[in-house]
Amino acid sequence: MSKDLRTRSYAISEDEKRAPNRAMLRAVGFTDEDFKKPMIGIASTWSEVTPCNIHINELAVKAKEGARIAGGAPMIFNTITVSDGISMGTEGMRYSLPSRDLIADSIETVVGAECLDGYVAIGGCDKNMPGCMIAIARMNLPSLFVYGGTIKPGKLKGEDIDIVSVFEGVGQYNGGSIDKQELTKIECHACPGSGSCGGMYTANTMASAIEALGMSLPGSSSNPAETDEKRNDCHEAGKAVYRLMEQDIKPRDILTKKAFENAITVVYALGGSTNAVLHLMAIAHAAEVDLSLDDFNRLQEKVPHLADLKPSGKYVMQDLHNIGGVQSVMKMLLKEGLLHGDCLTVTGKTLAENLEETAELQEGQEIIRPVSEPLRETGPLVVLKGNLAPNGAVAKVSGLKVKRMTGPAKVFNDEETATEAVINGEIKDGDVLIIRYEGPKGGPGMPEMLSISGILVGKGLGETVALLTDGRFSGGSHGFVIGHIAPEAQVGGPIALVQSGDSVTIDSETKEISVALSEEEFAKRREAWTPPALPRRGALAKYARVVSCASKGAVTDYFDDEKAGLQSNKKELLSEV
Repeated sequence: MSKDLRTRSYAISEDEKRAPNRAMLRAVGFTDEDFKKPMIGIASTWSEVTPCNIHINELAVKAKEGARIAGGAPMIFNTITVSDGISMGTEGMRYSLPSRDLIADSIETVVGAECLDGYVAIGGCDKNMPGCMIAIARMNLPSLFVYGGTIKPGKLKGEDIDIVSVFEGVGQYNGGSIDKQELTKIECHACPGSGSCGGMYTANTMASAIEALGMSLPGSSSNPAETDEKRNDCHEAGKAVYRLMEQDIKPRDILTKKAFENAITVVYALGGSTNAVLHLMAIAHAAEVDLSLDDFNRLQEKVPHLADLKPSGKYVMQDLHNIGGVQSVMKMLLKEGLLHGDCLTVTGKTLAENLEETAELQEGQEIIRPVSEPLRETGPLVVLKGNLAPNGAVAKVSGLKVKRMTGPAKVFNDEETATEAVINGEIKDGDVLIIRYEGPKGGPGMPEMLSISGILVGKGLGETVALLTDGRFSGGSHGFVIGHIAPEAQVGGPIALVQSGDSVTIDSETKEISVALSEEEFAKRREAWTPPALPRRGALAKYARVVSCASKGAVTDYFDDEKAGLQSNKKELLSEV
């Protein structure tokens, strides 16, 4: 090598530094023109493990087409999903809630690592929606969410059925009201194709809530999965994200405290899932919005329950779509002064401006009651507090006639043994069935109790037995169910100290959940208590050690920097080097 070449200095421009990046992108199809455009990600949750997501690959392609037509350079990438319905009642359900945060982390990782300018996230099964939204709120880049859509209702003997019909059918079979052949018929007809579970369960609840937040296009939450309308939702979302970049509208411009109040209002009016409390708290945390359980109870007292939707009602999301959908419900709520119309949305318009273009609910329909004739004058999700749940618990009271119960506790440390007790007839009218060590840390993973709640309803015990847990309930659960009890048993919450035979009171009107024990007796039992061992390796072991209390949304990044040692002084930090 000559001296001249060895000593020559080169001034490398920013453009030349990017040559290796461009080389990699050329290999996936980028052209010179594409390098002049914003890079738009399409976060797809496509998977063959669940009917909720099996069609999402096609939807992702539609979103990509829309983004390219608008002027972007789009790329599809994937994240995981698990099926709540398939894992329900098994050890697999412990992975359900952690999957929400894995989805959020994986989207954040790809968007951050690839330096994307904006993105569309498409989700189907329950944890997809909040997982995508947590990532959207964290990254705060121009972005929006599209729901993969609801499944069509199954049909049997001229009646609509769905996946919850199968869980309740197990209870009916155990109770002797149907035979094995009838149960098999229910199983074979419940899920007729692609899309998420059809009632106002967690997927449809969260899709509706996200539309009310302003983070998805108007009408997209109630458009069914296997329709041209759903495909068009995704195509238009690809265009919309480009417009958001042009207008410099970011998620935190939309995700305000008032927007979360709109979402809570819609959840209450529709009779949505208890999981909405957990997930909206987590999304608010990601968006740095101050949202607490007290906000849910404040709105619960002013928002009526209007929708006759499953699980406690008669109809499914497809029926709501047929009479105008979530947008038409929101139009009615806005007229009644129950929504904040000035909230910005991903259309670039306010909520009120979007709703000006929305049709009224279809005349003569029986699915959505007028505000003057509600199914219930207050919201159907109630936050309870008391010496059994000092940090709160969440009860779903839609369709319930009983408002207060006092009964003897029947305590179990896992769902499996509790289910055996129910099937064996050990749980009677008036009992308070407690399942503990199923919280975010203790599960680990805060599994849902749809299987046992469905069996109780199928056996005719849905209103005569109260089911309490520090775990969760599916959006398909109904009956006298109270979940999210906090603090959870694993950290020594009062639920860990209850014994079978203790008298427990639940009152949805006074919002009380208590056990007849003195502070002295609590202290005595706490002295003798030791927590069960947690797993020491793997995803659930990590989750158990970082997840927050359910009353904080069960998030995995709720940190106290001072306690974590991140605010230590320089001398302390250097001592560890």
